[in-house]
Amino acid sequence: MTLWQNYLRPKTVAEAVDALVHAPGPALPIAGGTDLLLDLKQGRHAPVHTLIDLTFIPEMTLLELRGDELFIGAAVPVNRIALDPLTGRHAQALAEACNLIAGPQVRNTATLGGNVAHALPAADGTIALTALEAQAEVAGVSGTRRMPFTSLFLGPGKSALDKSAELIVGFYLPKTGKGQASCFKRIMRPQGVALPILNCAVWLEREKDIVKDVHIAVGPGGATPFRATEAENTLHGQSFNSETLTRTLESLLGQAQFRTSARRASADYRRHIVGGLFMNVIETAWKRAE
Repeated sequence: MTLWQNYLRPKTVAEAVDALVHAPGPALPIAGGTDLLLDLKQGRHAPVHTLIDLTFIPEMTLLELRGDELFIGAAVPVNRIALDPLTGRHAQALAEACNLIAGPQVRNTATLGGNVAHALPAADGTIALTALEAQAEVAGVSGTRRMPFTSLFLGPGKSALDKSAELIVGFYLPKTGKGQASCFKRIMRPQGVALPILNCAVWLEREKDIVKDVHIAVGPGGATPFRATEAENTLHGQSFNSETLTRTLESLLGQAQFRTSARRASADYRRHIVGGLFMNVIETAWKRAE
């Protein structure tokens, strides 16, 4: 069975967009292909005429510092992100998330852009990028533009991108400064390669015992990657102690909309366990920022 008719290897982002727009039939970008190829083989995806390989585009395989930001190309394999010293220094939550995606063989091939493009509200890389307040660089026929990371999502599995004319080039993350740190953890079933029951990422900045700033993301806390803004407001500018953290957790529970998944967990179970996970993550980030 032929899964596609045409396979292209553009060398620039502009060439890739042009190929996507002018393909004679349905076209899709591919990098790792760990999900796409299975979906095509098993009939879960509509037939594709043209696959556009993004791994030959230098811009999309870069992981480097650019001024005060860390840039990660959308076609960078997640295992490289997990092991690179730059992500370990400036995006530790993302490095930890990438190290938990699927198994070692998949991590060597799967890409961060693919993890995000699926638009799943509990994807590990997605939750980490949400807490790190990333920006996405998106390319289209009129050129490239930056957009807030969370604006990429419309709902479970629904991306805001025009898949017939746009693609994700990469992600920009602020460098980690003095008193800043992040952490990612998740609760998962023993087999270790499925989507998490629950995951959480926290970025914070401290000054002595005061939380100067904080970003909290929990998945799946809603139909799109969930940023616990009410919990952040509760904790912002406050002393880091058990009383404040208890009020922060109450705010998180009041805002989150946990979903029931037949294969993973009920909404009630997620509400029951999120407290322990959140406390573990934020306490770890707090100690790292000391």
